[in-house]
Amino acid sequence: MRADAQRNRDKIVETAREVFRDHGYDASLDLVAKQAGVGAGTLYRHFPTRETLLDAVMQSWVDRVDDTVGKALAREGSPREVLVGWFTDYVSLISLHKGGPAKLTCAMGDEASPIRTKCQALSAAMTRFLADLDSDGALRADVDPLEVCRLVGGVATVADQGELAASVVRPMLEVVADGLLASR
Repeated sequence: MRADAQRNRDKIVETAREVFRDHGYDASLDLVAKQAGVGAGTLYRHFPTRETLLDAVMQSWVDRVDDTVGKALAREGSPREVLVGWFTDYVSLISLHKGGPAKLTCAMGDEASPIRTKCQALSAAMTRFLADLDSDGALRADVDPLEVCRLVGGVATVADQGELAASVVRPMLEVVADGLLASR
C-alpha cells in the first residue's frame, strides 16, 4: 500500500474509533469520512462495508482481551468473586463503544459474521477463564462458554442501552455467576 493510502486508512480507522465511541456503531459512515478528511469513495475503497471498518477499529482491542483475561486469571478470591470480577471485565471490554455489546453478542457464534475473529477472541478468553476456574470443580458441569458469552453480553447490552451505572449492573452479574457455580 502506498504511504498516502496507508495514512488515509489509518486516519479513517482512528476517526471511526472516535465517532463510534461518541455516536455508536450505527453512526453515519459519511460522518466518519468527513471527520477523517477523506471522500466517501476513499472510505469505501478501504472498507467496502461497515463491518470491515468495524473489524479494523476493533483489531487493537483483541490484544486488550488477552491482557484482561490474563489479569482475571491471576485474581485472588473465592470462585464467586473471581467470576464476578471477570464478568465485570468482560462487560467493560465489550462496552467500549455505544452499541458494542449488542453488535458483539449478536455476532457471537456466527461463522459468517465479518467480526467473527473478534467474537472468537472473546469466546476463547471466556473458555480459557472458565476452564481455569473450573479446574477445581467450581462450575456446574453443563456450563458452555458460548452461552455464557451471550448471557453476560445480554446484561451488557441492557446496561448499554439503558445507560445503567456499574452499581446496577454488578448485581445482575452476581445472579449470572450464582447460576453457574456448582453447589458446594
